Amino acid sequence: MGPLLAAGGLTGVAAWQNTYALREEKVSLRHDGKLLEGVLARPARGEGPFGLAVFVHGDGPIDATHETFYRPLWESFARAGYASLSFSKPGIGGSQGNWLDQSMKDRADETLAAVAWARDRPDIDGRRIGLWGASQAGWVLPEVAARDRRLQFVIAVSPAVNWLRQGRYNLLAELDRDGATTRERDAALRRRQTTLRLLERGASFGEYRAVVGDVDGMTAARWRFIARNHRSDATAGLRAMRGTPLLLVLAGHDVNVDVEETEAVYRALLPPASLSVAHYPDATHSLVDHDVEGSDWRLTMTAVFAPRRLFAKGFLTDQARFLERLDPRTGVR
Repeated sequence: MGPLLAAGGLTGVAAWQNTYALREEKVSLRHDGKLLEGVLARPARGEGPFGLAVFVHGDGPIDATHETFYRPLWESFARAGYASLSFSKPGIGGSQGNWLDQSMKDRADETLAAVAWARDRPDIDGRRIGLWGASQAGWVLPEVAARDRRLQFVIAVSPAVNWLRQGRYNLLAELDRDGATTRERDAALRRRQTTLRLLERGASFGEYRAVVGDVDGMTAARWRFIARNHRSDATAGLRAMRGTPLLLVLAGHDVNVDVEETEAVYRALLPPASLSVAHYPDATHSLVDHDVEGSDWRLTMTAVFAPRRLFAKGFLTDQARFLERLDPRTGVR
């Protein structure tokens, strides 16, 4: 009986810790001839109209909740009076299409369609709609903000600036992390240069495979996605969105993105009055606490029994405070 009671108690704790002060509604949007399915997460109380954060995903096959990873963020926004809207990527979680067929411009068009959809809802305040995006979203957020000057804010978490420079940085950072030898490092850089030459001349996946041999998990669809997007650069969009309040979130243990370059470019291109920068020295690229992410056991236990503690200290409350500082009448701090 004792073990059963203990198991029941742990199950109860897990259920309690994964219950959020939110009202989630399944929603759908038809865009470019395809149906996208998602979630609108509103604050637990009140009828609104609420402000809204439209979520823009990073790389990969991500569903609307990011396998529940987003819910602590949605709850933090709800405390500031904001709902959250997130659609599963095409081909994921009931959404039609294939996200690997998208360019960054396609993703920006999709995000603008989500904003337009939200503005038609009576429970959403059209003056208080903004964007939240992470990682690869760094090539989407500036373009959307430049094209929709009514957006109230942008929160950019671990964004890169230039696709090619980001790729080189990521490669070298991972080699350093894994203790690669000089020979291994040189071989990886030669392979990268070969890949770039193939991309520049529009080589097919078959040509890539014939040249490199071991494709290391690359698929034809992924190759086409990279070929379509490898010239992505955020600088033009950043220049064009000048004035939109932006919170730049940077992690101290980011092997994916050169955070020093990102911060320097954002500071150079955006007016100081519109830019806020938040540093989390103990965070990884995903803003998960570095020590937690570094241990499979701790990561699993934290995700199940204390999901809000996955994130670096202060990250969730700082998101809410940024929104609370925005003036709902003018959209400026």
